Amino acid sequence: AAFVRGHNMARAALEAALWDLEAKKQGVPLYKLFGGERMSLPTGISLGIQPTVEQLIELIGKYSGVGYQRIKVKIKHGWDVDVVAEIRRHYPGLPLMVDANCAYTFDDADHLKRFDEYRLMMIEQPFSYEDVVDHSRLQARIATPVCLDESIESVGILRAALSLGACGIVNIKQGRVGGPALAIRVHDICRDSGVPVWCGGMLETGIGRALNIHLATLENFSIPGDISASDRYWEEDIIDPPVTLEPDGTLQVPQGPGIGYEPNLGRIEALTQRVEVFKRG
Repeated sequence: AAFVRGHNMARAALEAALWDLEAKKQGVPLYKLFGGERMSLPTGISLGIQPTVEQLIELIGKYSGVGYQRIKVKIKHGWDVDVVAEIRRHYPGLPLMVDANCAYTFDDADHLKRFDEYRLMMIEQPFSYEDVVDHSRLQARIATPVCLDESIESVGILRAALSLGACGIVNIKQGRVGGPALAIRVHDICRDSGVPVWCGGMLETGIGRALNIHLATLENFSIPGDISASDRYWEEDIIDPPVTLEPDGTLQVPQGPGIGYEPNLGRIEALTQRVEVFKRG
């Protein structure tokens, strides 16, 4: 599995560069080659497990206060239902989802069903990425939509998951599935199956983040994605201008050729530790 992911991400990096090059040759924004149309993208944010519930509540207030339209919180054994109950006590109407990152097994199904009480948008990847059948069994037992993330590494796995009813939502990470072309195919299959998708983040620099912005212009990306502003993770990004959030919690899609951002070469050179040059022949 690790080899597949590494192969997919290497392929995705090369393919993304070619898409950007072609869009620049045509003098059009990348989303036009993708077939996207949405120019204002609602965004969400992902918050990790904090030292205390109080600190998590404070962070949620901070980020919802600057406009992020959906909050995702990580969960694990001992940090799950009671934490969500406390979040709901403070923010009863907040669009909220939880991400288990494969922390549970089907033996925890009854425990996970307790989340139904808290009106979550979804529970993301509760079981191992290989456990498509158990995700199907869980989805049949709970009302909260199951979202598959790590499981979706190929079109074949996606088709199996949809056929089994293993999920109600899919998180698309173009690097994980093998590049923009396959990500668009995953999007289209989900759209035709009536399954909404959203764009997940992988701690990208601005170059990868820009690619996600253009991908998320496709019609079935109907759930706010993890495409946060540059300053969410970076003191200074490696693109110019940085990705910024509008007061209403949206990102505006750049209209320049290609990805619409320029690499900050001075910043990149300042961070470079080693350079290797490969010559033909």
